Amino acid sequence: MKKIVILSLLSLSLLAQTSLEVAQTSYAQVSNYKTSISKTTMILENAQGVKNIRKLEIKKLENQNGDKSLLTFLYPTDLKGTKLLSFERIGKDDKQWLYLPAIKRVKRISSRNKSGSFMASEFSYEDISSQNYKNYLYKGEAKKVIRNNIEYFKIIRTPKDTHSGYTKQIVWIDTKNYLPYFGSYYDKHNRLLKKVTFSQYKKLGNIYRVHKIVMYNVQNKKRSTLMWDEDKIGMKLSKKEFSKRALR
Repeated sequence: MKKIVILSLLSLSLLAQTSLEVAQTSYAQVSNYKTSISKTTMILENAQGVKNIRKLEIKKLENQNGDKSLLTFLYPTDLKGTKLLSFERIGKDDKQWLYLPAIKRVKRISSRNKSGSFMASEFSYEDISSQNYKNYLYKGEAKKVIRNNIEYFKIIRTPKDTHSGYTKQIVWIDTKNYLPYFGSYYDKHNRLLKKVTFSQYKKLGNIYRVHKIVMYNVQNKKRSTLMWDEDKIGMKLSKKEFSKRALR
């Protein structure tokens, strides 16, 4: 009997996964798309439920040392042409530039300001940039929990960037498909700041793509929703399209 118990425990330990391993597998599910062009709708909702609609185009270019992205506002008229260029740098501060067409000026987003609101939304500049697992620290074994009758891995990650607006992020990842569905983000005082949900995943080839993200700020009761209207991967994009010259 003792041998059976010991073998059972060994089997369980072999099946157990660390939080880092789960994060790596999860990232693999949504990466390796090379390039993408998406059309999205962003809905801003204040505490009283008043909504504001925006339209954006998002271009992305994968890179081993960090992805590049270019966001361009298409609507409303007063924001049309506003662009955000982001260079992810693994292990270093990301580089971001904001182009404001009204004053025809390119503004560098300081790494110290990455926790600030992106264009009055509940998404920060940090949230908008790539969520590469290499930018976080993970500890211990991934815990399995039941939420809404579905089993998830519950992992805790800590941003490596000292300028991050978060002390920690708790993420719930489906144990079957390894896709993230929920997250709780804590501020510098270790208070719950935001709750995020990822949904409407679609599979393009062998790659999963999220098509709806809702960011809810529990402290100010505001909500921002990002929905994908069009999404194409493997598009012909060059590095020149992600240069500072492309901002103007």
